[in-house]
Amino acid sequence: MRKYCLALDLRDDPALIAAYEEHHRHVWPEIIQSIRDAGIVQMEIYRVATRLFMIMEVSDTFSFEAKTKADAADPAVQRWENLMSNYQQHLSFAPANTKWVLMDRIFKLT
Repeated sequence: MRKYCLALDLRDDPALIAAYEEHHRHVWPEIIQSIRDAGIVQMEIYRVATRLFMIMEVSDTFSFEAKTKADAADPAVQRWENLMSNYQQHLSFAPANTKWVLMDRIFKLT
């Protein structure tokens, strides 16, 4: 199993942040299924202020490219992503059309 960590910012508005968190307490079943179908075994999202941190544990079959392609073809995922875009803010250094940015591990306690 592999682990990936990603970051994203939310818009700096307490009402939007509260709404975003509420959506994540009730993620649509189609979204959960698309996550599992992609080979994501475990996913957690943490927040501090406007910064989001996501940890994904994935199977050996997981591929970011395949997930991106599947998401583009899934109407439910597209509706979810469009809804989430109301709350999310791209990181200033992120490539165009990139929401979540892959983080580099710089330390591991062994």
